[in-house]
Amino acid sequence: MAYRRVLLKLSGEALMGEQGYGIDPAIVKSIANDVAEVVARGTQLAIVVGGGNIFRGLKGSAAGMERATADYVGMLATVMNAITLQDALERVGVPTRVQTAIDMQELAEPYIRRRAIRHLEKGRVVVFGAGCGNPFFTTDTAAALRAAEINADVVFKATKVDGVYDRDPAHYPDAVRYSTLTFQDVLSGELAVMDSTAIALCKDNAIPILVFDLFGPGNIGKAVAGEAIGTSITPAG
Repeated sequence: MAYRRVLLKLSGEALMGEQGYGIDPAIVKSIANDVAEVVARGTQLAIVVGGGNIFRGLKGSAAGMERATADYVGMLATVMNAITLQDALERVGVPTRVQTAIDMQELAEPYIRRRAIRHLEKGRVVVFGAGCGNPFFTTDTAAALRAAEINADVVFKATKVDGVYDRDPAHYPDAVRYSTLTFQDVLSGELAVMDSTAIALCKDNAIPILVFDLFGPGNIGKAVAGEAIGTSITPAG
């Protein structure tokens, strides 16, 4: 495997499939099977999951809710997704721990960096919920932060598209996909990869990012193996 320890960022929207809302059990099962194969090969895997399939803080704020309150509701949504992922992973034989940035002792462990690393060393998957535990930060930023804290080799951003494009491929058929980019390219070009805080965190800590299609057959395993899929974002071109 090309990577020893990986932080996988999943969007909440990815979990809802074509439903438009909520969680699609078939999607979650497929993700669990892909993760199980990766872990069986010896790669240590941590996951940060979003909550946009249930509630998005910015959307709630735009509808009139106070922004900090809306973000806390969004954090709770990520915990729902994290527990769902834990259940699916354990059903396929992958020992999994959920750690949350907001204390929820009846449901999950509190986030403790050393404990998270120890779980990974023992072959357990760790799912981080509740983002950073603070409003005004996205789960992309949480992924970058946790990746730095656990000394991850790479951040995988698994999305609904097969990489980073110069413009939205859903609206522009002639959009061009990049195979490689630098952090500076992303920041200066304001490319829609992750928010600027997350990109800056990865840049400052020299953590590469790989953006790829979550739904391509075996793509998580291909990414871990170092195959050329998606778009690679690195400190230097």
